[in-house]
Amino acid sequence: MTQVLAFPTVSAVGNIDAYIQAARQFPILTEEEEFVLASRFREHEDLDAARQLVLSHLRLVISIARGYLGYGLPHADLIQEGNVGLMKAVKRFDPTRGVRLVSFAIHWIKAEIHEYVLRNWRMVKVATTKAQRKLFFNLRGMKANSDGLSSLQVADIAHRLSVRPDEVTEMDTRLSGHDLALEGDGDEEDAFAPISYLADRSGEPLQVIESRARVHLHNDGLQNALATLDPRSRRIVEARWLTDDHAATLHELAAEFGVSAERIRQIEAKAMQKMRAALEPLADSR
Repeated sequence: MTQVLAFPTVSAVGNIDAYIQAARQFPILTEEEEFVLASRFREHEDLDAARQLVLSHLRLVISIARGYLGYGLPHADLIQEGNVGLMKAVKRFDPTRGVRLVSFAIHWIKAEIHEYVLRNWRMVKVATTKAQRKLFFNLRGMKANSDGLSSLQVADIAHRLSVRPDEVTEMDTRLSGHDLALEGDGDEEDAFAPISYLADRSGEPLQVIESRARVHLHNDGLQNALATLDPRSRRIVEARWLTDDHAATLHELAAEFGVSAERIRQIEAKAMQKMRAALEPLADSR
């Protein structure tokens, strides 16, 4: 069995490079070792077993955290938040489900890092809905370079992320720009204040027509798309995306239906794909 070793931190080892080297010293567990340790922790609250599960997956956190360096946040902080997610995953991991911890933990690690980025990055206010958060975290990686997006690229990204093309363009513009005070800093009459130059376009005929089309698509189209789903899939989609209260987590729904969180994620993905297929004819007719 793997030897119990101390938990390394960036502050304890001195710097991020030393931490990465220390994390790589912990061996990857075999499936049998993982099952035994997870069972010991789940059944007997064996903290040494939980520590070994965490230590063997530190390199996974480092790898995931590296993908978020483009937001200008310290790598050590990203790793620390990812480690919190890893520990939450270990606490909730059920080895009898037939899923390896590495697959189960990815969701929890990314969730903690996402929340950290959204709390601390200067452009956090541009990602206020689930769709915008998805666009926020995927747009950088989907761009071929740092140049502006062409109309074809915008359309492709919008289709792949299930958002509107204008949302892709707006997010790309904001992510590529700089912070600017909306209402200006001084009291001088000639001080530049962008808010003074923003026009109200809500009453324009084209905006009114598009607004009505969106309402129709959201109400009638969404209900028709939901009707194509079986009861379980519909319950999952509604609980995850169409509630005004607390959105259910994968693990809450897993407990409700007596399956794994990964199975809920698979059902959700298949249901969303089916709904998109049902909504596409309506969207194309706009």
